[in-house]
Amino acid sequence: MFLSAFERLVAVRYLRARRQEGFISVVALFSFIGILLGVGVLIVTMAVFNGFHHDLMSRILGVTSHVTVIAQGVAIDEYDKLDAEIAAVPGVLQVTPIVKGEVMVTANGRGGFGQAHGMTAAKFSDRELLADSIVMGSLDEFEKGEGIMLGSRLANSLDIRLGDLATLVSPQGEVTAFGSVPRMKAYPVVGIVEGGHYEYDKILIIMPLDAAQLFFRYRDSVTHMEIMVEDPDDAATVARLVEPLVGKRGRTLEWQRLYGQLSAALLVERNVTSLILGIVIVIAAFNIISGQIMLVQDKARGIAILRTMGATQGMILRIFMVIGASIGVAGTAVGTLLGVSFAMNIDRVRLWIEATFHVELWPPEIRYLLYLPSRIEIAETVLVIVVALVLTFLASAYPAWKAARLDPVEVLRYE
Repeated sequence: MFLSAFERLVAVRYLRARRQEGFISVVALFSFIGILLGVGVLIVTMAVFNGFHHDLMSRILGVTSHVTVIAQGVAIDEYDKLDAEIAAVPGVLQVTPIVKGEVMVTANGRGGFGQAHGMTAAKFSDRELLADSIVMGSLDEFEKGEGIMLGSRLANSLDIRLGDLATLVSPQGEVTAFGSVPRMKAYPVVGIVEGGHYEYDKILIIMPLDAAQLFFRYRDSVTHMEIMVEDPDDAATVARLVEPLVGKRGRTLEWQRLYGQLSAALLVERNVTSLILGIVIVIAAFNIISGQIMLVQDKARGIAILRTMGATQGMILRIFMVIGASIGVAGTAVGTLLGVSFAMNIDRVRLWIEATFHVELWPPEIRYLLYLPSRIEIAETVLVIVVALVLTFLASAYPAWKAARLDPVEVLRYE
């Protein structure tokens, strides 16, 4: 909006209220703070929800898969051939034959529950999230088939260090002359993994495929085929292409059917929270309207004098539009700056608050992730800015129009 020097001068004078106009100044300040908080909190909230949804789903899918083939019956035979056939399907990045089983884990006089994943070292290293999650140990001993890896939380609960023995106990016992005896075997711990997902780190056990097949009695067969695809959103399409290859040997499920409800719930929660916080911006816009209307009433005599001195309705309209828009633009700019800065450093702020006040703001056993995530989506941030600016401009329009329509004769009649 192009303004003349005169219009800018009047707008600045009206923005800087004098002492007797203190209430109007307070309303303008509240409007500024309202827009600032609305924009800033909305950006931070959307960033946290986006980060939580993205990181949680990526951690889950990194540990599991985009498409899972579950054995129908006992196990899947000739899995090497099936691996090659599935790998040739368009959109498939990698296929991991796995033996899964529920076990009890004991070590150092302590016990716990775990879920064993038997896979080869080559397949393990192909899964980026798993390969990058090793915090202690290496793949060297694991590749030799001489040990297992434990999730960090499970290792801590059992007080296990590298080289310690962990005994796995299978609920599928062995039948002997003296009855059913639980199957158990001790393995050295050659690695600790931390994927960042609390629940998986609490139960995860990774075994060499040969060792898992021997322990669970799945000779030359597997219980699952985990498939990673190029685009997780296309998992359902890939699953339909894989089904004919699997046939009656297994059931093919995409991640949306396994974890879709969790993903949908997170998105609904984010949208509802964003809507509620968006109302804060609307309320701040109404404060602009009320403040501007009071300013117009207070400045009615001055407006009438300006009109008699030659100021046009367009000039008065632009002056009051600039006054209202200035509050909105300033609040949006400061709110965006603070919101983005806070969102980018939110986990550091959390750690500082927890260390300073000795409180736990982000319990991982409830939130699943070990850290407070944040992911700023540029398109959503721009949308928040645009909506805030549009609302403030619309809020400034009516008071500005009312100021421009003042009749100087009626205002000055009794002066």
